Amino acid sequence: MRFILEQVRTGGDRNFGYLLGDREAGEGVLIDPSFDPELLVARARAQGLRITAILNTHGHADHSNGNAQARTLTGAPVLGGPGHPEPLDRVLEDGERLPFGAFHLGVWRVPGHCPDHLAFLVEEWAAGITGDLLFVGKVGGTTSSADARTEWVSLQRLLRDWPEHTTLWPGHDYGARPSSTLAWERATNPFLLCADVEAFVQLKADWPEFKVRHGLR
Repeated sequence: MRFILEQVRTGGDRNFGYLLGDREAGEGVLIDPSFDPELLVARARAQGLRITAILNTHGHADHSNGNAQARTLTGAPVLGGPGHPEPLDRVLEDGERLPFGAFHLGVWRVPGHCPDHLAFLVEEWAAGITGDLLFVGKVGGTTSSADARTEWVSLQRLLRDWPEHTTLWPGHDYGARPSSTLAWERATNPFLLCADVEAFVQLKADWPEFKVRHGLR
């Protein structure tokens, strides 16, 4: 297959990093190199890919602490969202389309978990990298009711605008499986089943008890 998507366990708190590439063009990007950038770069070399960009879904250290080493190893620029807490070579804006070979990575600004959060959609293959916005069966943590309401808006945007068959690739292995689909999460994720933002905020407040009642980890 021409399109390459590798989900790589990078340590930390069950973190995932990603390698995306075009095999024929020999170009690829890294997403969230985190604790093991060397492993991601090794996978790129094994696939014959020249890395053209290092992307962060957001600037929390468990996703971005491998940026400098990944940049040293590849020479590629580091890109992230507005308000990213660390130095970037370029700030990405909502709606950008980043090419890698014949494919395009759409940039979606989805704050809530943190202000600089981005999600990425490989348009030709409907593959979505959701970082800490949307996990398998869960959503990203928030520290206030206002942030939870912002996260709700971001989630509703993806539910409205991403194709139903989109595969979802999260920033951590927090669910029953390492990946999912938008349709499956819409049908089963308790946060996405909330009728409105008020129910969503209440579920966030009740989440520790909800997990105990339903045997979730």
